[in-house]
Amino acid sequence: MRSSLLQQAAFRSFFAGRLVSLLGSSMAPVALAFAVLDASGSGHDLGVVLAAHMLPLLAFLLVGGAVADRFPRRTVLVTAHLGAAFTQGAVAALLLTGRYSLPLVAALEFLNGVLAAFTTPALRGIVPQLVAKSLLRQANSILGSASNATKILGPSMSGVLVVTVGSGPAIAFDAFTYLVAAGFLARLSLTGASEASRRNTVSADIRDGWSAFRAIRWVWVGTLSFCLLNLVQTGTWQILGPQLTRQLSGETTWGFVLSVRGVGMLASSLLMYRLVVRHLLRFGQLAGVLGALPLIALGAQVHAPWLIAAAFVAGLGSSVTAVAWDTSLQEHVPAHVLSRVSSYDDLLSYVAIPVGQLCVGPLAEAFGAFRVTAVAGAVSATATLIPLASRAVRRLPHAQPDTSAPAADSCPAA
Repeated sequence: MRSSLLQQAAFRSFFAGRLVSLLGSSMAPVALAFAVLDASGSGHDLGVVLAAHMLPLLAFLLVGGAVADRFPRRTVLVTAHLGAAFTQGAVAALLLTGRYSLPLVAALEFLNGVLAAFTTPALRGIVPQLVAKSLLRQANSILGSASNATKILGPSMSGVLVVTVGSGPAIAFDAFTYLVAAGFLARLSLTGASEASRRNTVSADIRDGWSAFRAIRWVWVGTLSFCLLNLVQTGTWQILGPQLTRQLSGETTWGFVLSVRGVGMLASSLLMYRLVVRHLLRFGQLAGVLGALPLIALGAQVHAPWLIAAAFVAGLGSSVTAVAWDTSLQEHVPAHVLSRVSSYDDLLSYVAIPVGQLCVGPLAEAFGAFRVTAVAGAVSATATLIPLASRAVRRLPHAQPDTSAPAADSCPAA
């Protein structure tokens, strides 16, 4: 039962910390965008601030993975959350005092991006230290549900705060959530991830992580699939999606499409708690094909109800894929290299996003936006299915649920 996991003190503290942090993080982009636009009146400034956050996230992911495997992940997470509270709090202070400065805000967001690079690998690596292997899917389902719920509620709450009290207080709230999350995470009592790795340098740990990543066939095959998927799907959806939807059905439809997709993701993550399949990764790859439906529907210039339905189904599929992938990594990648392998997975997946974002505009001008969108949908579906050609992906087993006690290295909150 879902309550059984939340009755475990360690997982309950971790879940509470994640829920609070995710809520703040889902509110921050809206508040930051309006804050920069209001203070500078320049879309150029906003682009600089967003890039200042994204670039260090990519640049330091491998270091973050090595550190998360090298030191206790609780320490890494608490430190990163406290640092994020400082950076976001400083941004809020600049806005609240009317002292907006592009170099200062960009520098603070750069630091925030560096901290995120340490947070992401540690988060994926810490879950197996909290619950038994047979409960990882349920744990990821609960965490995914929290993430998807905040994605639905957070932007709306942020919009209300921006309108009523301003963007500065909204960002200050994000900083406060990082402090609260750090408090919950500090309550975790876990064993160190890998004491032996401290005998190596960080660069040696990064190289060892690459060796481990290459050695696990299903991991690098899946990562290459996500890389291609992000290359053709993310930029097309973010840039051409609203443009084409407005042409076909009006601006209101795009809001419905995003909301319904979020509802689909939330519903799917809840269903994954109960769903039991023998080959979870294979099931996740098959479900991922559904994520291409909105692009195909847009390319086919269908009416709004069909596009909205496609978005809902896509949300169902994408959440299944996310839970299946995270659970498979945590079940089958050795704990002492899990964060490093995850960091290579994230880096190779994320680096394709800005490339796709830069290419989609020129391609749309050259070949037509609707045609590019339809092709992107077809390539997305194909990219999701390609890993199934590998027996390692098709046959990867999934730990079946049981009534086991928490993992040995999981302790009640101190």
